[in-house]
Amino acid sequence: MKAGCLKQWIAGLAALAMPVAALAQSADPHRWQLNMGRGVTHLSNNAYEAHMLALWICVAIGVAVFAGMGVAIFRFRKSRGAVPDTGFVHNTRLEILWTVVPVVLLVIMAVPATSKLVAMYDTRDSGLTVKVTGYQWMWGYEYLGQDVQFVSRMDRRSDEIRQSGTRPDPATDPHYLLEVDNPLVVPVDTKIRFVITADDVIHSWWVPALGWKQDAVPGIVNEAWADISTPGIYRGQCAELCGKDHGFMPIVVHAVSRDEFDRWLARRRAGNNDPSPLAVTTAVPAPPAG
Repeated sequence: MKAGCLKQWIAGLAALAMPVAALAQSADPHRWQLNMGRGVTHLSNNAYEAHMLALWICVAIGVAVFAGMGVAIFRFRKSRGAVPDTGFVHNTRLEILWTVVPVVLLVIMAVPATSKLVAMYDTRDSGLTVKVTGYQWMWGYEYLGQDVQFVSRMDRRSDEIRQSGTRPDPATDPHYLLEVDNPLVVPVDTKIRFVITADDVIHSWWVPALGWKQDAVPGIVNEAWADISTPGIYRGQCAELCGKDHGFMPIVVHAVSRDEFDRWLARRRAGNNDPSPLAVTTAVPAPPAG
């Protein structure tokens, strides 16, 4: 085997070991990430904890099963004189054991999963409501009760590169196809209620760092909520095939302090539509395109 191939195999095995090691992940997905990320909301942390609980239970079951198989294969092999027991039919105790144990494990996993699933749809006591509307091919945002609304499209730079047919330079355009002209600005440490719908066809509003994805369906209003804990820039995309420009509907969420959000909201109400003067200092990697 060539040295290059050997290095690739070693790198691949190291990548496969990442979920078991449960390494910390950034808020947004990044290239070669295998394990689930924690995200930056209460719900995303709930999902991560439920995922890790199920993962470690499955790891323990796998270790026990394969350890038993290994012992049986090597200890009772033909070369050591082992003879198969042709009269063996079943063992009642073992059948009870391997029926009861999975049921108990499922109950252990179901109880916290159910409570967290119920919490995902509890939008009560929210401090801000944002209406999200999907269009072909852009997003409309309306801050209900705040007299602020705008449309968010893919930024002109990404569109120019896309139409030119040239390959983007990661150094100068690190967020190619994942940048917008008007990001959604929200405050941190605030329960934000999202009401999500569509104007034409089915879309899906998805920001991985928030920990959920919600379909935008014409004539139907779906609900979700988020309480972002860390200021930063979090990116997502439309996750429902909605037409020829489906891949060009990025989502950018700017999470800022409450004071900064209030100042931005006041500027929007006053007619200042420039989204740039935001004191955002923490940025996270973008999810891989496609």
